[in-house]
Amino acid sequence: MSFASGVVSAIGRRRLVSPRHNPWPLIVLVLVLLVAAAVIATGIGAVEIEPGRIVSHGLAWLGLPYPGLSDFEAAVFFSIRLPRTLVAILVGATLAVAGVLMQTFFRNPLAEPSLVGVASGGALGAVAWIVLGASAGIWTGISPQFALSVAAFIGSAIVCGAILLISGDEDGIDSTKMLLSGIAINAIAGAGIGLMTFIADDAQLRDMTFWIMGSLSAASWQQLWVLAPVFVCTMAFAYWFALPLNALLLGDGAAHYLGLNVRLVKLAVICLTCLASATVVAMCGVIGFVGLIAPHAARLLVGPDHRVLLPLSLLLGALLMVGADTVARTIVSPSELPIGILTALAGGPVFLWLLRRKSTHARNDRGSNHA
Repeated sequence: MSFASGVVSAIGRRRLVSPRHNPWPLIVLVLVLLVAAAVIATGIGAVEIEPGRIVSHGLAWLGLPYPGLSDFEAAVFFSIRLPRTLVAILVGATLAVAGVLMQTFFRNPLAEPSLVGVASGGALGAVAWIVLGASAGIWTGISPQFALSVAAFIGSAIVCGAILLISGDEDGIDSTKMLLSGIAINAIAGAGIGLMTFIADDAQLRDMTFWIMGSLSAASWQQLWVLAPVFVCTMAFAYWFALPLNALLLGDGAAHYLGLNVRLVKLAVICLTCLASATVVAMCGVIGFVGLIAPHAARLLVGPDHRVLLPLSLLLGALLMVGADTVARTIVSPSELPIGILTALAGGPVFLWLLRRKSTHARNDRGSNHA
């Protein structure tokens, strides 16, 4: 029996794959909703552009006889709105895929990318540069936003290396050690951020606060070219290894007996998750809960089979980010609300609900075993 047929057979016996109807019409529906949300988002702002005119401009660009946007509207659309919306889509999709990988790694729907401390490490690197690096004249002559992103990525990369060093052994990566090291790293990074907050001046505090809470205000085509390859690599790996990821849901022992190199797959999962999370933090700051909400919502809709879970998760994550960013930049216009506030407001109650749901299921399982 081949590995693929063994995984399908074992998962079918364990009832891990949802027996629901064909999920692809739902996935196509969410894709249509995402496209519609993106068109609406690019038209909302200080300069209003009707969705119909955006569609008309696209048709005119294809050579069809439709009126396009004015020069001013086109400048706003292509220089500000379109790159920001595309960055929001990529950020949401990347965080959602990273969330799926983390939840599979820990076999726990409460896991998300920030659990292992990568986001905290990036935040510490960024605020350290804001408070210490900028004032010391480090990296003078280059874009401050680029320097901030590099500092955040370095902080996240250091955390990734520390996690692999602490949790790895001759048998592979110990998920318990990784979880505990993530808690410790989050605490250390929190202390470091607190220290930077204590010594920062008013201007630095404003920069720190807005960045730590996450924002897409600096979104640009350059960020898009950085995020796109990371997302493509992460998604390509995740989808290519959908069946091995399904096997991990059965437990390390069962996956090993099915012929899976558990150590190699888990190492690849955590490395790609760290890379994806570090890149997002470096570009946009700390944006929490997207990697928790989107995968869990997708799992409720189509079940845990990664062949359908991954596409739906990335679309839901992208849709969530486009919606949250649109609200963030319009609800207090002309100011802008940090997007992390909105994702936390949405994700916090969902997290509590998941905790409650998990404890209820655990009690029901214990009751069934006693019966």
